[in-house]
Amino acid sequence: MRRLHRAWLVAAVAFVAILGAAGFRATPGVLIEPLQREFGWSTATISLAVSINLVLYGLTAPFAAALMDRFGMRRVVSVALLLVAAGSGGTLAMTASWQLLLFWGVLVGLGTGSMALVFAATVTDRWFVRHRGLVTGLLTAAGATGQLIFLPVLAHLAEGPGWRVASLTVAGCALVVVPLVWWLLRDHPADVGTTALGAEPGAGRTEPPAVNAAVRALSVLRSAARTRPFWFLAGGFAICGASTNGLVSTHFIPAAHDHGMPQASAAGLLALVGIFDVVGTVASGWLSDRMDSRILLGVYYALRGLSLMVLPGLFAATTEPSMLVFIIFYGLDWVATVPPTVALCRKIYGADGGVVFGWVFGSHQIGAAIAAVLAGLTRDQLGTYDLAWYAAGALCLVAAVLSLAIGRGSRPLTGTPSGMLVSDERRA
Repeated sequence: MRRLHRAWLVAAVAFVAILGAAGFRATPGVLIEPLQREFGWSTATISLAVSINLVLYGLTAPFAAALMDRFGMRRVVSVALLLVAAGSGGTLAMTASWQLLLFWGVLVGLGTGSMALVFAATVTDRWFVRHRGLVTGLLTAAGATGQLIFLPVLAHLAEGPGWRVASLTVAGCALVVVPLVWWLLRDHPADVGTTALGAEPGAGRTEPPAVNAAVRALSVLRSAARTRPFWFLAGGFAICGASTNGLVSTHFIPAAHDHGMPQASAAGLLALVGIFDVVGTVASGWLSDRMDSRILLGVYYALRGLSLMVLPGLFAATTEPSMLVFIIFYGLDWVATVPPTVALCRKIYGADGGVVFGWVFGSHQIGAAIAAVLAGLTRDQLGTYDLAWYAAGALCLVAAVLSLAIGRGSRPLTGTPSGMLVSDERRA
């Protein structure tokens, strides 16, 4: 039998790390109710910690991509897991809301941001020439799988033994993954005497840029910001974050609880989204290898917007069939936007595509952070989340228009940025 290419082992390790990062980052969603009961903190206060977490989760990404180019994926991801363990473990001694901002907001945000989707983009760029879209879909689906595994377990722990046990579980899981990453993850195919899957025999390793990682990340941002496609991608992805991580991940459980649904049942529904997201994201990766990514994004955002506008009428004390239909439909679309977005960044910006995607992903998390806070304020002021669901649905329709606008009208705003690839897409 033909020997399995080492790229698949690297992808498997990356899958585990991204799976954990998604589960760790989503944990505050199941802690809102327990923290309110114990400390009396408002939804807006806890949402602020989630918002900081989301912003750092996103803004860390481009710098993490540059650091991976400079120091290697293995070192960056190992340090990131240690940060998550420190942040989650630190909450055990928490007595004031500012400590929640520090531990779950700053430390866990920095750690999970370094294992975000830019890690997936870096793995696929370095280790795969063939099946890039499919592998991007698989690694993106790891986020949904993490949600599927962690949310029900952590919700059960938070309601039973308590939220501190849930936090300790996250810290322990992060520490367990560190030796796995250090032992099996490799930065480049050349490190183990091979080439990327599908690469020409003898293809060499691309040496990392000699510039400081932060300088490179900011330089790429300056160059990309001079082009229209960047703003269309960033604007659409900001809305993507607002309508997923910021709103649904953070507030679906308390919104369902407002209608009498037990927290564990609501967490189970949110985890069920993860099951169908695995299918939808892998399928999206497969499609992005074969179809126009701009059209895929337009369709995904439009369908998501329509589904969110229907959601407020579906909440009930029990799980009704109509809610299950929403969960299936929404789950298929959850992060299906990622593979075509990565593909467009790679196509338009060439070798800088990973770092550019890091900045685009940063906009995703800024949108998520704004939505997390505004939805919390909406609930505190109006006593219901309905306005937040309708607003997110309308914004998704705007994102669909932005995605389709990346077409023929996408010309650079100024001259060709220095050092950046001019692809056919940019000339179109």
